Amino acid sequence: MTPVDKCLTSEHTLLETIVYMNEYKWNTLPVVNSANKLVGVFTRSILFQMLLSHESMDTPIGNYVKKDIGTISNHTTVEQLEEYIAVSEVGTGFVVNDEGVPIGLISKSAAVKSFLQKTRMLKEQLERILQNSNLGAFMADDAQRIIFINDNLEKMIGVPESTLLNKKVIDVFPDWIIPVGVNEVHFQEKIGSQTFMIRLSKFNMTNGKQGLIALFQNISELENMAQELATIKTLKSLLQTVIDHSYDGLVMINAVGKITFTSPSLLELFELQHNQTADIPIEEIFPQFELTKVLKTGVADISDFMEIKGINYLVYRIPVYQDEQIIGAIGKIVYRQLHEVRETFKRYERKEMGNIPAKKPAESSRFSFDEILSKDPQMEKLFKSGMKAAKGKTTILIRGESGTGKELFAHAIHSSSNRENAPFITVNCAAIPEHLLESEFFGYEEGAFTGAKQKGKSGKFDMANGGTLFLDEIGDMSLQLQAKLLRVLQEREFYRVGGTERITVDIRIIAATNRNLEEMVEKGEFREDLFYRLNVISFEIPPLRKRKGDILLLCKSFMEELNKQNGTSITGWDPLAEQALLEHDWPGNVRELRNVCERAMIFADNGMIHVEDLPDNLLKKIGFNLFLEEDESGMEKPLLERAEEMAIRAALKQADGNKSKACKLLGISRSVLYDKLKKYEVSDAI
Repeated sequence: MTPVDKCLTSEHTLLETIVYMNEYKWNTLPVVNSANKLVGVFTRSILFQMLLSHESMDTPIGNYVKKDIGTISNHTTVEQLEEYIAVSEVGTGFVVNDEGVPIGLISKSAAVKSFLQKTRMLKEQLERILQNSNLGAFMADDAQRIIFINDNLEKMIGVPESTLLNKKVIDVFPDWIIPVGVNEVHFQEKIGSQTFMIRLSKFNMTNGKQGLIALFQNISELENMAQELATIKTLKSLLQTVIDHSYDGLVMINAVGKITFTSPSLLELFELQHNQTADIPIEEIFPQFELTKVLKTGVADISDFMEIKGINYLVYRIPVYQDEQIIGAIGKIVYRQLHEVRETFKRYERKEMGNIPAKKPAESSRFSFDEILSKDPQMEKLFKSGMKAAKGKTTILIRGESGTGKELFAHAIHSSSNRENAPFITVNCAAIPEHLLESEFFGYEEGAFTGAKQKGKSGKFDMANGGTLFLDEIGDMSLQLQAKLLRVLQEREFYRVGGTERITVDIRIIAATNRNLEEMVEKGEFREDLFYRLNVISFEIPPLRKRKGDILLLCKSFMEELNKQNGTSITGWDPLAEQALLEHDWPGNVRELRNVCERAMIFADNGMIHVEDLPDNLLKKIGFNLFLEEDESGMEKPLLERAEEMAIRAALKQADGNKSKACKLLGISRSVLYDKLKKYEVSDAI
């Protein structure tokens, strides 16, 4: 507004008013009363009217003042002022304060000019914002013709403003659509070699229609940064995983000897928390490491053996340099599998000295975990656990039904241990007569009993020294021999039969049984103390009926093996024969499966094993015996008919004779089922 310094009153003459109007160049002058409150206005048109009426210059203007006027409060906002000007019929308005005293004048033209200046300023500010925010933008009218483009967008998409202006959006970006009823969408768009995030939104125009605003954000750089960040995160996770699962403990100190990093494995070994070590002088937490010594010497070295919780460990002390200056040190604590390293070096030294041959002994393991075929999750879990257990010296008990492969599992454990090149001796406790078991186990001296060899004989424990002794069917061992075995397990020493010399051995015991040792302990048939000595690590091998996914896998392996062994040329199994194998419960487990495969391969005629090549007792157990039946003419039924009849019988049996349920199981209608029952003469009593 323009401030008002002087106002007219009703007593002012026409001459005074002309002078005032000429001085201020206003077309409208405020008129106030004695209280200085606005009561009306004197306009240029009133002036012309008085002059045309030949009024005297001394005539007061009071009778000509226009009193029906509108005023604007000094508290009026810009938005309210815009609305007022839009509907006002006068070109000028006066601003009054709370007492009604005029304090300023606003003309419509000046206000519009001010609004235009403000609009230009806002436009420039918006342009700067878009420019500094690296956003590209365009606007389109209600006909979706582009009416505005900022400089950023030209640079982003490489198209000049002149090419895009007045073009329809659909002609430039044909795939862009805002669904009906939606005011805003976000999507990615690849333009040239760049990728943009687009925000497309509708806006209301002054004509009541809707236009479009599109904002472009180049995210190509962000994508590259995200990929780099993802790569860094992956490397960090990989490094952290290596550190967390490393067999070595790690500790790092800075140049003043304070701890800057400790690995989880080290904290676990010393039963500490991270907050107990962070930024603490290492001499207060791990003085035995003597890690600050290398800060002074700058030379890497290794400690003597130390012990914690019965675990031996070494500390490698390594200085850290930067630009030839020591900035810290690393302590690498080695404590796992040190005994295996020692054993390996011992074997190497003995080999170098010629005390042991390089090749395996005659009696050694013949199988590894890689050679045990299975895709069953439970078996794969057992393999992993077996490999872990193999690394130690602890006694292992393998349990499972007959024929599940307990001995195979024992071989694999020995092959995965650090004793793999040492003897693997097997004793079947059920196959050796009880009166010979003791001499078989411990050997005997010359003249120990009638018929003894002149020079005596070494026992299985002697033979297994340095390696593994596998005691199969240990549940069949006598109580007397159990007591002697317990002593060997506890003391690692024994006496030969008839001998007086104590013999010390280094052996690992792996035992196996298909019997329930817990029940035997309760009945007094098996020593409780021996059971607990054997049952330190126990593995239960599941029977074949609980891992039927392995049946066909094993059959394929047996087929290849037996083709070589027997000179047969069997190429595969008929699907119905495979189904028969899967239906069987296999009480004899893998051993029975191999026998069935061998028998079927011998009887197969044309290179493919069919149902009729399988043993009759197996087919009868699973209800496949109807495949062997013949029709009244003495000819075998066609294979498809036999399969169909079997399926109907099986469905009726599963549905307890309910034909509706049987139809659902078979996927046929009731009328079709009745036709089949009649055709195959299947009794309703099934």
